Amino acid sequence: MLTTEAQVQTEKPGRYLAQFCRHASQMGGRLRHRPRGHGGGGTRPEMRHVEWSETSGSLILNWGQCILQATPGTLTLRAEAADAENLTRIQDLVTERLEKFGRRDHLTVAWRRTPAAGNPGGPVGD
Repeated sequence: MLTTEAQVQTEKPGRYLAQFCRHASQMGGRLRHRPRGHGGGGTRPEMRHVEWSETSGSLILNWGQCILQATPGTLTLRAEAADAENLTRIQDLVTERLEKFGRRDHLTVAWRRTPAAGNPGGPVGD
């Protein structure tokens, strides 16, 4: 499983977590609108399950999953997928939506690879 993480600095992490998860849950199965720049060459994501609270959320898609965690001053995002192509798709989807929701607050999502499970601190292979 490939994993990346982003820590988004914001004064409203819980608000953005809820807004993003609410939006994702309204997508239901397949997206009803044409996705823009999701790195999949037109492949549309299928939202399989979304749940959230004030401090955490999770999205399960046909491409993988994204876990969200709100702590004071930070919204942490963790994307997981079986391959690099689907990981990029999830990152693009999450980045596009969150940066759009947070454009007034100038939210910026910058992903970084995390070590592979069972190999903390070691090199991350694709």
